[in-house]
Amino acid sequence: MHSVRSGERVDTIYWIDGEYIREALDEVAFFMRDWRQNEIKDINPALIDIKAAAHRRMETDQPYQQQSGYRSESTNALLRRSNRGVARNSYHTKGMAADLKLANRGTWDMYRAAVACAGGGVGRYRRSGFVHMDCGPIRTWQG
Repeated sequence: MHSVRSGERVDTIYWIDGEYIREALDEVAFFMRDWRQNEIKDINPALIDIKAAAHRRMETDQPYQQQSGYRSESTNALLRRSNRGVARNSYHTKGMAADLKLANRGTWDMYRAAVACAGGGVGRYRRSGFVHMDCGPIRTWQG
């Protein structure tokens, strides 16, 4: 899995022979931490699976650019005050969601790839240029 944010790049093998690798999951949790509060939460491995599967479907070597990963309750409340599109019970606060971009793919391509994985919720935010992926119930939306 490839991810990048603010110049950080993460190339992580997180699963081998049917087993998740704890150290790799810890690295992903650190990378997806709430940077505003410097708070780390375990990331649901199903989210990592969805991100990786969608990435493979797009046949790209470009890393994801993460806009948002885990959010603490206080960060989520802060964002809700300035953006009514932020859910009160966001999957971000449960370590189950990420908002992502790809430099060489548009939101439509990313959205279609994630929807094809049928692993959870997928939202396309065309104007903001990112796609939300989560490992909650299967559903789609356009924001």
